[in-house]
Amino acid sequence: MATATQATSPAVPLLSVLDETIAAARAAGRTDLVARLEVATDRVRDPRRRIVIAGQLDQGKSRFVNALLNLDICPVGDDATTTVTTVLSHGPLALAELVVTGPGGAAETRIPVPISEIGSITARSAYAEGRRVLRLEIQVPNQLLADGVVLVDTPGVGGHGSSYAASVLGMVPAADAVLVLSDASTELTEPELAFLRQVRELCPTVALLLTKTDLYPHWRQVREADRGHLERARLDVPLIPVSSLLRSHALRLQDQQLGIESGFGLLYQFLREQVVARDLAATRLAVARDIHSAAEHLALALGSELVALRDPEQGAAAVRELQSARTAAEDLHRRTAAWQQTLADGITDLAGDVDHDLRDRLRGIARTGEEWIDEHDPGRHWSRIAEWLTGTIDTALGDNLLWTHARAIQLAEQVADHFTEIGAVELPGVHAGLDSDESRAGAGTLADLEPDIGIGSKLLVGMRGSYGGVLMVGLASTFAGLALLNPISLGAGLLVGGKAFRDDKQARMARRRNEAKIAVRRFVDDVAFQAGKESKDRLHRIHRALRDHYTGVAERSLRSIDDSLRAAQDAAAMATTRRAERCAVLERQLRSVAELRRYADAMHADTGTAARSAEDAASTEGQVGTVGR
Repeated sequence: MATATQATSPAVPLLSVLDETIAAARAAGRTDLVARLEVATDRVRDPRRRIVIAGQLDQGKSRFVNALLNLDICPVGDDATTTVTTVLSHGPLALAELVVTGPGGAAETRIPVPISEIGSITARSAYAEGRRVLRLEIQVPNQLLADGVVLVDTPGVGGHGSSYAASVLGMVPAADAVLVLSDASTELTEPELAFLRQVRELCPTVALLLTKTDLYPHWRQVREADRGHLERARLDVPLIPVSSLLRSHALRLQDQQLGIESGFGLLYQFLREQVVARDLAATRLAVARDIHSAAEHLALALGSELVALRDPEQGAAAVRELQSARTAAEDLHRRTAAWQQTLADGITDLAGDVDHDLRDRLRGIARTGEEWIDEHDPGRHWSRIAEWLTGTIDTALGDNLLWTHARAIQLAEQVADHFTEIGAVELPGVHAGLDSDESRAGAGTLADLEPDIGIGSKLLVGMRGSYGGVLMVGLASTFAGLALLNPISLGAGLLVGGKAFRDDKQARMARRRNEAKIAVRRFVDDVAFQAGKESKDRLHRIHRALRDHYTGVAERSLRSIDDSLRAAQDAAAMATTRRAERCAVLERQLRSVAELRRYADAMHADTGTAARSAEDAASTEGQVGTVGR
């Protein structure tokens, strides 16, 4: 996938225009605009496209990453081999670092790890020294990674003791694309569809990869069944069959036919058209907005000064208007009863609603589990209960995260309404608040039940009960001249022994059900405790992101009005002999700023057209991607 040339050629004019805008902002003394534009420049020069690899346990995620990079870097095995999120990026030399929490929850700490030992890294690695492991970062020299691709290999979701769904979903909003893997052994399951739906709601660029097609001759039937499941679930995602093993053989043998059979051609087409093209369009759109905003801020000061120089009467009127605008801007910046109060109240309401929604979901799960336990023997089906409980809680945590995301966007729109008087305001992304390296909610294990007694113990229970019946009836029958052991006493022993066995069985069943309910409640309480803490932290991050964004908007607007007011006042007091010279300079600068604004408008229009074409191509891609090899 030759993304380097595709990313470089459109970047040249963008960088040129950004440099001109930065020069104009620096000449005007607008350091705030310079800082914002330099961030956009860094994004254009170093486009990082973050691709998350997700899926349930044992779907071939690590082998797929190795085949994609043509490197044997991720550990592969029949058991769960990836237990720590692994981030792979380009670097001149191969190195690995384990990222853990700092002392007392402070900043992250990086610990070097030998490349030869990355296969043994777990959440309880000795390198972490008891601290919580966030992720494993690996840098390797690789052409695909050098093109700006960053791969994120995630632990498998679903299954007992593998509650990583909330952690993976926390990475999805910040991802440029998500590849969800499902092997060709069976068709999509209900948990896989639920996870795919959650991923699709958080990230617009998602593909479903049908892996291990080399192992299962019936993969075409599975593909057709999966396509039907996607249509019924109304999930518009491309379905691409791939074989990592064939891909590895094709690269080793330089066999073009094997490469075609591996299905990676369709995958690269998806990455080119849906990831790279979409990222370029998003970058151009963001740069166009930044340039247009900077040009508007610069033109305000230059235009006000030019009007004051050309016509003192109009300049005086402009000064009065600017003073009124400055008063409004100061009021907007300082007033806590406006947007800041809306934000604070919105976050408070959102925290309460999110916590209630989470607890309501978890209580419903616990209630359903207890009802099922009342109708079944938990000792026989405890592993099934544990798997169902873990998967259902994963889905509930994911749905709660989606609901938080939607409500955060609504809150950002409500706060943006307060800024209508200073023009349209770009909505901030809330994915920074949702993104988390690892969620610990649901990562605990369900306590084991005490096993049922064996056959020998059951016989002893029956014999102990029958002994009393034989002895009691036998002694009574001796008064009738019968022996202690006679048919009547033996029959009574069987009856009493059977009743004792049934009573003991019912008591043991009641005890097991009670223990199972206690274990379920304790597990759900632990999840609620940890998930509640993570939810509060997530909302704090969203609050800070929104507050910082809108504070910057208010400060930039006030700065522009202040500069314009000062320039107009200075122009009114300028000597007549210098007016003509200053007017010429201002006109030249205004022409440059106007040219930048026209370029930004044209780029915005072109990007909008390209985005619509991309949406059309996406629907076509969704149909093409479901075609076989």
